[in-house]
Amino acid sequence: MRATLPPSSSPWPELRERMEAMREHDLDWRHGRHGAYVWYANDNLEEVLREAYGMFMAENGLGLRAFPSINRMETEVLEIVQGLLHAPQTAAGIFTSGGTESIFLAMLALREWARETFPAIERPTIIAPFSAHPALNKSAHILGLNVVRVPVGADYRADPAAIEAAVTPETVGLYASAPSYSLGMVDPVAALGDLATRRNLWLHVDACVGGVLAPAVRRIGYSVPSFDFEVAGVSSISADLHKSGFAAKPASTVTFRTRELREGARYRMNEWPSGTYSAYTFTGSRPGGAIAAAWAALHYLGEAGYDELAASSMRARDALIAGLTAIPGVFVHGVPDLWAFAFGAEGIDFGRVAGALAAEGWAFGATVSPPGIHVMPTPVHEPYVADFVEAAARAVDRAREGTAPVAAARYN
Repeated sequence: MRATLPPSSSPWPELRERMEAMREHDLDWRHGRHGAYVWYANDNLEEVLREAYGMFMAENGLGLRAFPSINRMETEVLEIVQGLLHAPQTAAGIFTSGGTESIFLAMLALREWARETFPAIERPTIIAPFSAHPALNKSAHILGLNVVRVPVGADYRADPAAIEAAVTPETVGLYASAPSYSLGMVDPVAALGDLATRRNLWLHVDACVGGVLAPAVRRIGYSVPSFDFEVAGVSSISADLHKSGFAAKPASTVTFRTRELREGARYRMNEWPSGTYSAYTFTGSRPGGAIAAAWAALHYLGEAGYDELAASSMRARDALIAGLTAIPGVFVHGVPDLWAFAFGAEGIDFGRVAGALAAEGWAFGATVSPPGIHVMPTPVHEPYVADFVEAAARAVDRAREGTAPVAAARYN
């Protein structure tokens, strides 16, 4: 039966109780039973995010002249991200609703740049590794671009030679990940940047997962390949604040090497009663609370706070990998650079592994190429490493026996 608007109001305590009851079967992310969707640091930061979001909940990020406080916070957030990504002083960014919008705006700017740079090309093409996020193809579908996906190398990273071999006269751009969502690999951005420079191509780096926290991972002593504007050929980078920035949703950024490149993402229109409409984002109204919460997260944590989150995430990764690879036959796909990874085993249906984990309340999705289970450790996972490893061992056994239910490999 379709829900209808109640004839009268309900008191908040009653509504809150009903809403809490609705959560009964939700993902138990507070106990590390998730492989995606939630990035949680600690209760103290959660309270900061809630307070900051609530303070500016009514303000609209579309009206920056009306709300100079939101304008200032957004500007400072974008500048902080630019600093983390080694962006030059010529750089300019956009605060967006998430990685998909950030990638979409980068592709929009790429298309507009390509129309000026290669006016004879009718359907501009972007060459990407097979591991690229679906947001690339989604954006291309909307924008009338073509995407050619090239097999990755034996290390599951983009293969620069294969990508260069795929370049045609229709090619205008390249795509790299830092890291790839499914397997946690940072693509060889330096080599792709060299290719982009030599062939006059736009290179976008999807650092939605890693962009904000990767600098901290490097600061605490891990080796992280160059992936940002230190590489001369990089034109744009997407980096989510609500992922490794541990801010409230929806919050992401896309940064362009120059303000001129960012102009390609702007939409302008004058032919309506209210004069000039001009916006960089795809959305119109934007939640001021998300901007305020991102600003609060960056300042509340600072470098020291992000270093602690990076250390916890990497400890969780290392402990998980040690425990999982102690299960007979289990191995990690490749050598992940940051915290995300996937594990596999020969001769096992990982749809059944995912199904067995789900039956025990663990929401860790399967990968299909290569077959495995995707794991995205954050600080909330660290106390529950042993629990997950034990559950994974049982799931692998059930999959080998063929007694586990099959879970479809879906990301939604």
